[in-house]
Amino acid sequence: MRPVRMTPAHETDGLAEIVCSNSLGSTAPQTSKGVLLEEMRRLGSLIVSAAEATRVPAGASLAVEREPFSRRVSEHLQALAGVEILRDEITELPSEGPTLLATGPLTSDGLASSLAAQTGNAHLAFYDAIAPIVTTESLDHDVLYAASRYGRGDPDFLNCPLNEEQYTRFVSDLLAAEKVEPKDFEKEVFFEGCMPIEEIARRGPRTLAFGPMRPVGLPDPRTGRVPHAVIQLRREDPHGQLYNLVGFQTKLRHGEQKRIFRTLPGFEAVEFARLGSIHRNTFLNTPALLAEDLSLKTRRDLWFGGLLVGVEGYAECAAAGLMAALGIVAALRGSRFVPPPRTTMLGGLMAHLREADPAHFQPMNVNFGLLPPIPKPVKGTAGAVVMKGKRARRLASAERALADMDAWIAEQDLGWLGGKRSEPTVEPA
Repeated sequence: MRPVRMTPAHETDGLAEIVCSNSLGSTAPQTSKGVLLEEMRRLGSLIVSAAEATRVPAGASLAVEREPFSRRVSEHLQALAGVEILRDEITELPSEGPTLLATGPLTSDGLASSLAAQTGNAHLAFYDAIAPIVTTESLDHDVLYAASRYGRGDPDFLNCPLNEEQYTRFVSDLLAAEKVEPKDFEKEVFFEGCMPIEEIARRGPRTLAFGPMRPVGLPDPRTGRVPHAVIQLRREDPHGQLYNLVGFQTKLRHGEQKRIFRTLPGFEAVEFARLGSIHRNTFLNTPALLAEDLSLKTRRDLWFGGLLVGVEGYAECAAAGLMAALGIVAALRGSRFVPPPRTTMLGGLMAHLREADPAHFQPMNVNFGLLPPIPKPVKGTAGAVVMKGKRARRLASAERALADMDAWIAEQDLGWLGGKRSEPTVEPA
């Protein structure tokens, strides 16, 4: 709709204007973003090819010169035969398709209202309240214990017990930490259900212990005593590789989150698959609403891409749009869309969008926790290779992902996309 109607964040009328960061992430093969970018490259992604053509030195990161990047994408799309770019605000969903809606975090009010009417207000969020997600292997399981409150059901939660001294120090650290200040268009009024933990702590020193850190019903089985406070972690993926810190949405700066959480017992070496945030965003409850090709279950001629489907990050948004576009191609050809294998980064992300708990759905970045773990070699098996260390396991996952992506591209006859392999970029240890 730009420049007919501008947004609070954009400055130009160019397509693909990057406004938050100039980096699409690392291209190193042992990083989740590097695997995703390579998979997109092999699928002929315009965003990846434009980024590589306008790349600026930034180590292993795919950083771009912003205006030339936007201009290259714009010129490519304008030159496509049969494409007409209209500069106007769309305030209502088209009555018939095929339509791909990829309006980003700042969807205009009229279109957001039309979208809410189509999907139901309960399935459309206008603010992200995201809690951190950590990797299971980085936690100290000698300190944490498994239990559900009052012993109800299976012990599905991990629990981090804090004594009074540890709790008091944690609250003090939260209150003193540096926060991300909202932009003018993000001056939100927090809902009680998504209040940042530092705002809860500001209400009084014991408020967290009666809120998201309440210990009642969670005795430590090793001592039989109820801790002074507890941080609960909820499993985030089918394989138990990721855990979400329940109720810990926060506006702390990312560096502050890492510093403070690593002072907690059992978190000393914690690794984050996703850091917490609260910001303006418009996204759907995808597990409840969308089919595997990212079309609306109740209207299969309407597809969604980008941030609207509940992904975070420029590369992830472009990847979601690419998957939705392939879904449209399959529909026009009268065939069924087959998502990439879940062993690929694209397939793992798509599987998360399908299978996440609708009651707790939050946007997600790519990370290795989305992929099935590499099978451990059977003891005594001839020729078995033992992978030691996180780097080796991730490289093995990356190799499997790219091999399975190549096989999927061949099986789905997607060579017409014009993708290609890249020379590997190794990130310094």
